Amino acid sequence: MQGNNALVQLLPLLIIVVLFWLLLIRPQRNRQRQMMSIQRALTSGQRVMTSAGLYATVSAVEDDAVVLEIAPGVNCRYSKASVVQVVDSPGTSQDHEESTST
Repeated sequence: MQGNNALVQLLPLLIIVVLFWLLLIRPQRNRQRQMMSIQRALTSGQRVMTSAGLYATVSAVEDDAVVLEIAPGVNCRYSKASVVQVVDSPGTSQDHEESTST
């Protein structure tokens, strides 16, 4: 009878641990994996957005850094970790909008 009572007392704690894992840890790991895959797949010519909100074109990819062209002839070196999103070029997104509206 006491073994059953101990299990009932531990059940809320186990439920909290499982919910914590499902709601916080698992989604964060998925986001982390997605960011790592984006940063590994960077190539020259892609339009990207940095964590600071800067839109630029990738000029060169190095081991742990990327060279971004923020204006014609203006290149800056950033850490790969600062790249958070690969964005479509302006012409591509406009073509996509026109095809969905018709």
